[in-house]
Amino acid sequence: MEKWFVIRKGADFAAIARRFGIHPVTARLIRNREVVGDAAIEKYLNGGLGDLYDPHLLKDGDKLAEILTQKIKNGDSIRIIGDYDIDGVMASYILYRGIRRCGGRVGVQIPERMRDGYGLNSRLIAEADADGVDTIVTCDNGIAALAEIAQAKALGMTVLVTDHHEMPYEERDGRRRYLKTEADAVVNPKQPECGYPYDGLCGAAVALKVIQLLYEKNGIPAEEAYLFLENAAFATIGDVMELNDENRILVREGLKQIHATKNPGMRALIRKNGLEPEQVDSYHIGFVLGPCINAGGRLETAKISLNLFLQEDDISAGKIAEELIELNIQRKSMTREGVERAKEVIAEGNAGEKVLVVYLKDVHESLAGIIAGRIREAFARPTFILTRGEEGIKGSGRSVEGYPMYDELCKCRELFTRFGGHPMAAGISLSGEDVDIFRKKINACCELTDEDFIPKIKIDVAMPADYPDVRLVREFSLLAPFGKGNSGPRFADKGLRVRRAHVVGRNQNVLRLELATEQGGSVSAVYFGDIDAWKEYYAAKYGTQEIEKAFRGQENGIRMSVVYDPEINDYRGTEYVQLVIRNYQ
Repeated sequence: MEKWFVIRKGADFAAIARRFGIHPVTARLIRNREVVGDAAIEKYLNGGLGDLYDPHLLKDGDKLAEILTQKIKNGDSIRIIGDYDIDGVMASYILYRGIRRCGGRVGVQIPERMRDGYGLNSRLIAEADADGVDTIVTCDNGIAALAEIAQAKALGMTVLVTDHHEMPYEERDGRRRYLKTEADAVVNPKQPECGYPYDGLCGAAVALKVIQLLYEKNGIPAEEAYLFLENAAFATIGDVMELNDENRILVREGLKQIHATKNPGMRALIRKNGLEPEQVDSYHIGFVLGPCINAGGRLETAKISLNLFLQEDDISAGKIAEELIELNIQRKSMTREGVERAKEVIAEGNAGEKVLVVYLKDVHESLAGIIAGRIREAFARPTFILTRGEEGIKGSGRSVEGYPMYDELCKCRELFTRFGGHPMAAGISLSGEDVDIFRKKINACCELTDEDFIPKIKIDVAMPADYPDVRLVREFSLLAPFGKGNSGPRFADKGLRVRRAHVVGRNQNVLRLELATEQGGSVSAVYFGDIDAWKEYYAAKYGTQEIEKAFRGQENGIRMSVVYDPEINDYRGTEYVQLVIRNYQ
């Protein structure tokens, strides 16, 4: 079941179109993305580096830069402790290069996913102490590591936290009380008392802001920090942050930099995946390049991924890129097996749960989050995948809109040895005997209704399928980069007749359709989903004979309603618009 609905936001679209030299449909798309007012529209369409917010507005930003500057001058040993995902790798890279540029004695330690788990832990702190480290700088972690920071402070170390995760809190009498840290400085735009105008930055973007402040303290032009825009953009997309406001500018400017990247590791990763730098957009980072970086931290160590970007020549970078691509191939195969097993477990007894809690003992714990995301998509409900770790049960959760996962976990915090996350994703650790208790409690606390589980398909405009022409579709590129919080244009039409259907592609996995609109126009379309399911759906509705007629190019009774994206196809030098069908009825 799906619920389709058209977004209905009011505005004078014709007037907006005149002021900004765009089509009224484009004006409507912008309004649908909650961009309101001339200043906001101008920034959305044309915002650049001058529109980025002042890093001095970050709470503790100047303080952290001052402490770090003094440590550099003293020649103290500094250790960055990052995370094993895209954001953690990129944040670690930015801080490492930036502190080195200022003359700091700095090294990087990224936790081993299997051995250490997420973020700071006692072993890493003891290791730093044994190595004579004076200062720990966290990135993409640290905000919730209260006990570990206290341990480091007791050993005489300075601890500087840069993070973007939710602040840890306790709820008493219906009120939140945020927990205090002993860190010497904390830079995180999610701090309640932080005056920064935008709290949606990823960890790498926070690191970029910190380096801007550090450069300024050390007499280096702050603009030089913009060399790290490509890393911050990569991380923003890879960590699935909202592509609005400042993130939108960071990604747009960062993609420009990637198109001309000078980093041998970035070039190698792109080219070994069969692309050229100037081709890369948010899709490629999210679904082609980013998974390779994550694969290092999932199946081996994220130090491989970090090392890729530290290479100085193309040959060595190419070898590391090939290793990461091979790891990603292994990861894909293991993920498919885990998803199928999870579906079997759900069918055996979890299907009625509002919040799916699936224990897969033998699944590689690094894949729990990916599998949770796939199951969430398949069943349209919050999902936790738990597996047996080296120390008890570990798991990852992926949420749906309207279910703030981190807040819900806070209601069960007594069950966890560790937990943390965002409204849409979280990680947990708990003892084995608490799995069933957790399943029951997280479901008992869930206030979602059956209506919440019906997938909601948002449509920008109900528009005849033959209306968008090449010029209009090209104009839609003004709205890019696309991603979470800034989806690509999505339209719908009904009553489409199927003039011809045929299956194409090397693996016979693409359905190509020639469609006729109710207005008498014609348009080409492609569908990349389950072709057998498409046939079964319309066979049940109109009969098998009508399907057969469609595939023979004969007149038939099939009528389709579709949600579609228009795209420009170039066939032997001739451009035309074709539809990419996303949903059908």
